[in-house]
Amino acid sequence: MKTTQEPASASGPGTSVAQPKQSDPPAPASAWYSPSGLWTRKSSIIAAIAVAGIVLHLVLRFSLHASPRSYLMPLLATLALGGLPLLHDLLRKLLKRDFGADLLGGISIVASILLGEYLAGTIIVLMLAGGEALERYALRSASSVLAALAKRMPSIAHRKLAGQTLDVALAEIAVGDTLVIHPHEICPTDGVVTEGHGLMDESYLTGEPFKITKTSGSTVISGAINGESDLTIRTTRCPADSRYVKIMEVMRESEARRPRLQRLGDQLGAFYTPAALTVALLAWGISGESVRFLSVLVIATPCPLLLAIPIAIIGSISLCARRAIIVKSPVVLEQIAKCRTAIFDKTGTLTYGEPKLTEQLIAPGFAQREVLTLVASLESYSKHPLARAILAAAKEAAIQLPEATEVSEQPGHGLLGTVSGHQVRITSRGNLLAQKTDGADELPPVAGGLECVVTIDGRYAAALRFRDAPRAESLSFVKHLGPKHHFQRLMIVSGDRETEVRYLADRVGITEIHAEKSPEEKLAIVRNETAAAKTLYVGDGINDAPAMMAATVGMAIGQNSDVTAEAAGVVIMDNSLEKVDEFIHVSHRMRIIALQSAVGGMSLSVIGMVLAATGHLTPVNGAITQEVIDVLAVLNALRAAFAPKVIHDL
Repeated sequence: MKTTQEPASASGPGTSVAQPKQSDPPAPASAWYSPSGLWTRKSSIIAAIAVAGIVLHLVLRFSLHASPRSYLMPLLATLALGGLPLLHDLLRKLLKRDFGADLLGGISIVASILLGEYLAGTIIVLMLAGGEALERYALRSASSVLAALAKRMPSIAHRKLAGQTLDVALAEIAVGDTLVIHPHEICPTDGVVTEGHGLMDESYLTGEPFKITKTSGSTVISGAINGESDLTIRTTRCPADSRYVKIMEVMRESEARRPRLQRLGDQLGAFYTPAALTVALLAWGISGESVRFLSVLVIATPCPLLLAIPIAIIGSISLCARRAIIVKSPVVLEQIAKCRTAIFDKTGTLTYGEPKLTEQLIAPGFAQREVLTLVASLESYSKHPLARAILAAAKEAAIQLPEATEVSEQPGHGLLGTVSGHQVRITSRGNLLAQKTDGADELPPVAGGLECVVTIDGRYAAALRFRDAPRAESLSFVKHLGPKHHFQRLMIVSGDRETEVRYLADRVGITEIHAEKSPEEKLAIVRNETAAAKTLYVGDGINDAPAMMAATVGMAIGQNSDVTAEAAGVVIMDNSLEKVDEFIHVSHRMRIIALQSAVGGMSLSVIGMVLAATGHLTPVNGAITQEVIDVLAVLNALRAAFAPKVIHDL
């Protein structure tokens, strides 16, 4: 079967599709929380020492009525064992000219020692060390669903070969292997069901709270939990390249990278720290009481900056992962809200990437249903992308297909066969005219899109036209980007013909297009647009990778290309623009929660500073008050990990 234009499909018949690479098996989840990772046990040990020192001090002083020398010893020991390591770390930061938000805590410890306020100093040690331990706990809580899934990942799979089923390590599984998944087992890799019928729970990975029916031909994803029935699958990815591993890598990468909004915390601290020191010095100078200096510094310790912002970020990354959105670079969570130009690829992004039969132009003397029946019967023997569109149209029309015989497909001449006693040929307009086919003068004018022509018993019978249909949500998605998310320019940049790009643009409401562009030309356009304003680029093919990297935020939709996924800052695992909108909403919500927690906590600390400066808060009371503020800030930041009732507005 031939057409006037080859379909713009990267994965159609006859193309070379890169197979997933075999790589090392995923590391167990426990390795990502090991002492050699980002978080160490030092802060937990120091916090434990501080608690023990405070408790022992209180017992000796108020229960045993020991001498001052005795009941101060636990506090001095705590300051030596816990305070000195913290001061050492702060000194190293100062030598690197890193004046972070935790500088006030170090000054407070030194001041408490000099002023003999050892209990206040010990509480500050507990505040700083306990703050890090609290952050670690909160981050684990934010990723609890993913961590639970990681622990359940199987170490073996049941591979079926030559009629036997053997247990093999995940690293031995290759693309195309046949695996058996028993009831209640975790699916070890992505694949397609070949035998069996049952249900699978994908809620850990998709966020949808219901089980999905699986039967022959259904896709399965790694990490899903099988139901009550055995399923046999053919693997389409190695375990190390599966959806599960891509999601779990979010946890590892998010811990390994310092998010941009954390630097915002340091920027806020750069203003907050000198302001707090100024208030503390003024309180000391005006009142003449050095203890007020310490009281102000204790309540001013900006733990909300140190804790709340990273917790909100990691929680949002975890929420995205549960919604099948992989955030590869935390920076994009902040940048997406600033993007004002949205640039879209066409095929597979705003469209489904599959041609649909849109017009059947039937010649006089033929009936539409008869023509579609004969054509679909013959196309059932073809692997051409347009064959799927014709068969889908026949299925929608509830047509029973008779058997075709004498089927042949000669290069350059189209598809030929006999159906119900009629000789049917499906070919191109050029071939039809070259062969001077009877009735060729009745051909309709050339139009945009893809086309094939049909002859029945040697006479022209029909012209079938195809379009790559826009996604169901494309129009509503495009229309809401301006009023809801403040995008000022929308454009399509595509390698397809201008008529095709214009047809789609008109359907989805985009006026600015750039058609017939090579990857190099796409890259140049995106660079020019990004120089003028922050840009969002959404694409799905390998040819989109350079443009994605040049955009402020590059977003890959679907899983068609490993290269594209590597270039993007965000990967939408499902082919849905609704997920793009979800990511924008999660990002906006994350920034609000992070700033709520940080600025809200700082505001409460400022109120406490005023009370301390006027003598209404002692150093000990100030330290306790600051701990309460920290807890409130952390609890608010944890909200970012949980999905709101409305997560998109399409």
